[in-house]
Amino acid sequence: MLLAHVTQGKVIAVNGSTVVFKPANSTYELHLTIASGSYNGPMNEPVHAILRATARKVYTVPSGGLFVTPIIGPTRILQGRVREAEAGQIALQCTANFNVTLPTIPGSVELARGPIQDGALVNAVLLPGATFELAA
Repeated sequence: MLLAHVTQGKVIAVNGSTVVFKPANSTYELHLTIASGSYNGPMNEPVHAILRATARKVYTVPSGGLFVTPIIGPTRILQGRVREAEAGQIALQCTANFNVTLPTIPGSVELARGPIQDGALVNAVLLPGATFELAA
């Protein structure tokens, strides 16, 4: 079962199969692929969204802030606190909540600062194609 933690924000633009999503209380403008292929929802109004990504590399880290890189554009790196960890997935709180599929390639998860568990600080380098879907 896929994790489905939601994030509140606004869709401020749609460009083909991509939305520009602005999480609440932030200056981020995340360019995300629309999971269903098209978006016909509200514009510039609060929505609840499910954001998903697949990690290429994951590290547990000792300290640092919660962030998404870049601030404007396609999401490449997340650093946040684990809200939930479940077989091969984590929900990361990093300004927005992202549901991240962990990599399966040996050596792609480094646990130098302890296991990935609730509350752990984790940095995830993502594969291209983080997605957006409206929450039901």
